[in-house]
Amino acid sequence: MISTESLSKRFPRVTALDRLSLDIGPGVTGLVGSNGAGKSTLIKILLGLSPATEGRAAVLGLDVATHGAAIRERVGYMPEHDCLPPDVSATEFVVHMARMSGLPPTAARERTADTLRHVGLYEERYRPIGGYSTGMKQRVKLAQALVHDPQLVLLDEPTNGLDPVGRDEMLGLIRRVHTDFGISVLVTSHLLGELERTCDHVVVIDGGTLLRSSSTSDFTQTTTTLAVEVTDSDTHPDGTDALRQVLTRAGVKFIGQDGLDAQGLPGAGHILLVEATGEETYDIVRDSVAGLGLGLVRMEQRRHHIAEVFRTEGASASAVVAQNAPVAAERRTAEGERS
Repeated sequence: MISTESLSKRFPRVTALDRLSLDIGPGVTGLVGSNGAGKSTLIKILLGLSPATEGRAAVLGLDVATHGAAIRERVGYMPEHDCLPPDVSATEFVVHMARMSGLPPTAARERTADTLRHVGLYEERYRPIGGYSTGMKQRVKLAQALVHDPQLVLLDEPTNGLDPVGRDEMLGLIRRVHTDFGISVLVTSHLLGELERTCDHVVVIDGGTLLRSSSTSDFTQTTTTLAVEVTDSDTHPDGTDALRQVLTRAGVKFIGQDGLDAQGLPGAGHILLVEATGEETYDIVRDSVAGLGLGLVRMEQRRHHIAEVFRTEGASASAVVAQNAPVAAERRTAEGERS
């Protein structure tokens, strides 16, 4: 879908992209980097809106330097900034964008109604956009990117300004763009955790340089940590604590100071994190739960979160991307020299 080779973009005082080479296939791909990492610059180059200083890039097999108009016919774009006219309705605006993309009037209106229904704005489609909430405006921007049935959509920070519920809804919509319509997606974000459950592939850039590109499953490998959740019983009102005492006597080691999950799994604080040293650990946990008469809700290997495991280490490079909270801004530190 997208390919770049030694792509660079330099401004008088800053280098936005520095010999960036990557290949992005079909599906939902997350482009992650802190603010100023070069994400928006890359999208503008891919759309043929900004020329690269050096290197090459192609979208859907078309060279961005010579086929910008053809690329924009086949690609949808959701910009980061607020660019919507306040005095027109969502229907008027999306129909206009559909006509700009080459659809005839009747098809433009039909596609607009379908697309606004998909993004959850059908009931509000005739209201002026100026009276919309931030979340509704983001949905309008998504709708105009989808209305001409593109092969690929580029979404630049689509969750900006949204509350946690709005973020979850937008991420769900983005996933459905691919699963329901077969449209590939490149979505940018400065929050790793946002893309963990949405994307098939994750590309991380920093200072315009590629840090890592791999599938989400490669990031979120299973660990040796076993997550155990149990129900309480009449004889053991605090089943979690009772199980922890029994497992401690059996010599089982826990992850963390008290063995309780602090984040990342439902029911935080009620799930024991056990170090799985082998099959015998499963047997001990099973027998202990049965012996206490508790109900076993789950016993599964915990998977890494992307923010926990994104770490490139070695003599030549080391970088860490960590997320402080699900919707908080991330902090970024660089250790050593980047190759």
